[in-house]
Amino acid sequence: MTERLSVTIITLNEEKNIRDCLESIKWADEIIVVDSGSTDRTVDICKEYTDYVFFNPWPGMNEQKALAMQKATNQWILNIDADERVTPELRRDILKVLEKPEFDGYRFPRKNFFLGRWMRHGGWYPDHVLRLFRKDSAYYGGINPHDRVIIKTGKVGNIDAPLLHFTYNSFAQYISRQNSYSSSAALELFKRGKGVHPVMIPLRTLWKFIETFIVKRGFLDGSHGLIAAMGASYSTFQKYVKLWELNRIGVRL
Repeated sequence: MTERLSVTIITLNEEKNIRDCLESIKWADEIIVVDSGSTDRTVDICKEYTDYVFFNPWPGMNEQKALAMQKATNQWILNIDADERVTPELRRDILKVLEKPEFDGYRFPRKNFFLGRWMRHGGWYPDHVLRLFRKDSAYYGGINPHDRVIIKTGKVGNIDAPLLHFTYNSFAQYISRQNSYSSSAALELFKRGKGVHPVMIPLRTLWKFIETFIVKRGFLDGSHGLIAAMGASYSTFQKYVKLWELNRIGVRL
């Protein structure tokens, strides 16, 4: 007997993305959406696909996704973001796995698109993500804003078919999002008692560019790879400057 599946999604002003996302997973037994206060048509669109649309003020990435998981009524969870799409191949493989699961969680590769291009290098691919898992065997960990599913038993398998991820349509959107992410990451590190010496900030920034563009061969993605590497290094700079500032003045961002 095939296990029943709940798909969980968190949203905030995803009107441009959410319909394509929901179309790609409408075959699931249950769809759970937790919205943090959209002011566009996101919630209305979601209600066309599911009755399970909830509101919760933004508590953080891991906390919001954990809440969506708690709302699900089935044991098996597939978590995706509004800018992601489940391919027909991935759907097929997921349904096959659910006929007789051998593991408590499953990873699959993710094809990340940056400014309209599929990024094959620089750490962007295969970018395996653990998104299919048993609810009673998993919890959300990691450092906000980067969610991470942790399987208590450690029994994790792999699925070959990819998840599609359409990240940023413009560089302005990229910079805006990275500014928000770096603030969240700095605050999380601050809460954990972490600090950084000012001398290390440029060194960490430079290393991020070298790691992304050279070590992980981002240069093979041409101009897109260069822009992505520079953006990643700038985001690193932002995160550690904000962490330094928090430790200096001791207040929230």
